[in-house]
Amino acid sequence: MYTNDMLESIKKVEATRGARVGANLRRMTAEEKDAVLKAFHPDYRDDAFTTLKVGPNKGEKVPVELAVLLEGKSRVYGKNINLDKIDYDVDVLVIGGGGAGSSAAIEAHEGGANVMIVTKLRIGDANTMMAEGGIQAADKPNDSPAQHYLDAFGGGHFAAKPELLRKLVMDGPDCIKWLNELGVEFDKMPDGTMVTTHGGGTSRKRMHAAKDYSGAEIMRTLRDEVLNRNIPVVDFTAAIELIKDEEGKVAGAVLLNMETQEILIARAKTVVIATGGAGRMHYQGFPTSNHYGATADGLVLAYRAGARLLYQDTLQYHPTGAAYPSQIFGALVTEKVRSLGAQLVNANGEAFMNPLETRDVSASSIIRECKERGNGVQTAQGEGVWLDTPMIEILGGEGTIEKRIPAMMRMFGKYGIDIRKQPILVYPTLHYQNGGIDISANGMSDIENLFVAGEAVGGIHGRNRLMGNSLLDIIVFGRNAGQQAAKKCKKVKLKKLTLAHVESFEKEVEKACGEPEKLSPMLLPSYARKGE
Repeated sequence: MYTNDMLESIKKVEATRGARVGANLRRMTAEEKDAVLKAFHPDYRDDAFTTLKVGPNKGEKVPVELAVLLEGKSRVYGKNINLDKIDYDVDVLVIGGGGAGSSAAIEAHEGGANVMIVTKLRIGDANTMMAEGGIQAADKPNDSPAQHYLDAFGGGHFAAKPELLRKLVMDGPDCIKWLNELGVEFDKMPDGTMVTTHGGGTSRKRMHAAKDYSGAEIMRTLRDEVLNRNIPVVDFTAAIELIKDEEGKVAGAVLLNMETQEILIARAKTVVIATGGAGRMHYQGFPTSNHYGATADGLVLAYRAGARLLYQDTLQYHPTGAAYPSQIFGALVTEKVRSLGAQLVNANGEAFMNPLETRDVSASSIIRECKERGNGVQTAQGEGVWLDTPMIEILGGEGTIEKRIPAMMRMFGKYGIDIRKQPILVYPTLHYQNGGIDISANGMSDIENLFVAGEAVGGIHGRNRLMGNSLLDIIVFGRNAGQQAAKKCKKVKLKKLTLAHVESFEKEVEKACGEPEKLSPMLLPSYARKGE
């Protein structure tokens, strides 16, 4: 499957492999990390960002592609929306059917609330399903939530909201227990002890996994629990605007049936936004590891309703997206591959960095190796570096790859690449939305009764996220949002429903920016070729 030039480069990788076995690759100093980030990380490209002209974050920096949607034209614009015709009337409305939304719905149901999930695709069509490497939690005798906190706080450049990060690490062990009892098939030793490994930036082995399809296994279990509880799920229906009542409290959502284009009204005493990430925005033209519906919808809805965003200018580019073959360009190559012993190696066979640096530093180092040093391997889509997967079997023994990362072996095997014998080409791929909606520790935004969970939240991880903390945050904050929303709804008395905030926001946009052309939220990406 590899080209002749790639095969020649692989010979150089093989020639240095013996010298690299047992080599102690030096970690970067703090100064070196700062330098490579500022020079090569996409978040530091001034031309990729603009300044918001309206809304709660007016005057702040935001990616150009996101600004267009935040200051875009509402999908209810010009439509005669009858808020008196209620199609769904619930206590808790959960927008999003991934891991965070499902966790929220389960806990809201457990709290006695009448809860409903609405999702623009199907339940489980989410980044949760695509997560591979594992879920962090400090539940081993040599570890502690305090140590987990220090790792995550430092890895996020000391920018995480302390109360959110504290909740993440303190609730982590109980969430692993909860998932285990629901039926998640974690990797375990013969005596039942969970197998844990390192991730980039971790000081302890606290990564729990189900081989390398951890997210799919967690999502399978959560989806089954939602269905077993008979929680209503409205598929192929997107939330296109939040509804408030006359007192300014969130009071439901305007829904759009994606198949019939019918407008529906959902009234709710509390709302949970769990709409996930933004990879399908393809910021700066990067490929993405995200699912088809990851278009930052929740950020747009909340922002128009008056909720403040936090760290909306920070994205995570996973260092190891597939760079070749073209059929899987941008697909995630889990960090677990590196935690098991694979090394990042340039076209000349040189290991140019420690494989377990944090993700932002790793991504920046790969970009530097290709763009500045000219040591990348050329592909039809661009370039990449080698991830030397045969090192895993050299270090861990024959059969380690098939046992620990079978999904990776199958993904590349479809294209004639045996990762047990040949390295694979990787390059950073748009992976995670570090920033999002600002919340307090109880999960509520600054809009009364609007809760947020999962990747749509900003502040949990600071300006960079460590591996395994995303699957943890969807469970910790998904459960929390469901519990708090169920508790809050018992005290809520809604007034008359209104979309006045949408009209007010549109007037503000027109005054500051002129009439917007782009409809928002995006809902789904378009891959039609220009002119078609």
